[in-house]
Amino acid sequence: MRKRLGLALVLCAVVSVAGCSSKSTSSTGADTGYVSGNGQTVLIASGDRKTAVKLSGTALDGTQLDISKWRGSTIVVNFWASWCGPCRSEARALEAVNKEFANQNVKFLGLNTRDGLEAAKAFAKRFDTGYPSIQDQDGQLTLAFGNLGPAATPSTIILDSQGRVAARILGPVTESELRSVLTAVIESNK
Repeated sequence: MRKRLGLALVLCAVVSVAGCSSKSTSSTGADTGYVSGNGQTVLIASGDRKTAVKLSGTALDGTQLDISKWRGSTIVVNFWASWCGPCRSEARALEAVNKEFANQNVKFLGLNTRDGLEAAKAFAKRFDTGYPSIQDQDGQLTLAFGNLGPAATPSTIILDSQGRVAARILGPVTESELRSVLTAVIESNK
């Protein structure tokens, strides 16, 4: 009961500080067609989580990556693109939380959407991400998340230690928001 109350309080705090939707325009004021996420955060109770997500692909460095080898770890999957302004704004927050939770059996993975390899590599280098990213140029990897997949770029999905979707954040994340949601998921793994 106490654990559920704590999770509910964390969720309420996260939802109250969540961002808002915005539409992007070019320097000329023209609508670019990009709509960011609304900042909505969903935390899924352990008993309501579905089957494990299967996700594998080629990392930006050319190595093969399969998250099934990370089973037992909590996994933060961030959906990003080099052309996405909010993705650039959240990159340092993601890396800071990645470093903070590195010794707590947490893995981070970037899922790059619709970028060429060189653009994706340049982004990863510029923002010095210390975690791997795989490319999803045609959107097929995103389908692995079913109806809990991202509805906007950026989005962040947290998988529990069994590989099941435990939380989803639509839109850019802040360090404090990600830290709160990640802590709630880690607690639910116990």
